[in-house]
Amino acid sequence: MNQSDDRAGSGAGFTLEIPGAPAAAGGARNATAKAEPVKDISTAEFALEVIEASRERPVVIDFWAPWCGPCRQLGPVLEKAVAARRGAVKLVKMNIDNHPEIASRMGVQSIPAVVAFVAGQPRDAFMGNVPESEINRFLDRIGGTPAPSHADTLLEEAEQLIGHGQAGPAADRFSAVLAAEPDNVRALTGLGQLYLDAGDVERARGMYSAIPETGRADPRAVAFAAAIDLAERAADLGDAEQLLARIEADPKDFDARFDLAILLNGKNRREEAADQLLEIVRRDRKWREDGARTQLLQFFEAWGATDPATQSSRRRLSSALFS
Repeated sequence: MNQSDDRAGSGAGFTLEIPGAPAAAGGARNATAKAEPVKDISTAEFALEVIEASRERPVVIDFWAPWCGPCRQLGPVLEKAVAARRGAVKLVKMNIDNHPEIASRMGVQSIPAVVAFVAGQPRDAFMGNVPESEINRFLDRIGGTPAPSHADTLLEEAEQLIGHGQAGPAADRFSAVLAAEPDNVRALTGLGQLYLDAGDVERARGMYSAIPETGRADPRAVAFAAAIDLAERAADLGDAEQLLARIEADPKDFDARFDLAILLNGKNRREEAADQLLEIVRRDRKWREDGARTQLLQFFEAWGATDPATQSSRRRLSSALFS
């Protein structure tokens, strides 16, 4: 067996509670499942812990040794990836120095070596210290799909409630998730958007501030940041009727059209907001150095790629640009 060795080289008619307050914390303390302990097994335990256990769910066995540097590097990453599967996969470890028989019988020639058993039989394997992305593909191949967590269920419920106009119950569910997972980007942006929809820009900004730096590249966080920016700009604009009067008097008053688009978006009248910017694009593409199209793109970012207003307005923008 070749052994790798590091020696070798409000306004909406509801109240939103602040996450973590007593009213929000109930009912979701177990929103995050605890990671299952990883057991070091012996040769005598192999049949029960691997063969028989794999008849219930996939079992991954990590062949390792204490002196093996790549093994020590792979171990925590493998454990993290398995833990993220929330019990859909079981991980055990076998120290080949103490228990060499199974590795030898299976033809393992170098470590680290990772073998997956499914339904009592070896199904897949890899050797060496591979990237986390490759580990996840390996777990996907053996059927290690996690069941929805309690947090995921609450988040799905919250988003469905928003779709039915029930902002208060949705806020309760977002807050419940945050009581257990303060860094959950989906919950932070979901609750923050409810604050924004209620006209509470300051609290929405606070929710964005709570997103960890590592989560700010998440598409939800990017969209939320754009939505906050648009809401802040809308708050500084005048009355919509005055802007409409200016446009009626002069259809080429693009400043009024632009401001009206921001104002309409702040009122969640997305198609109408896009209409104003598209009219500018049709009449004068070069206005403010293509400013109308640029603003439309920010709208799309804030609305999200799957929003019907985004999809419809993208098609109309393409038609305006290439007709």
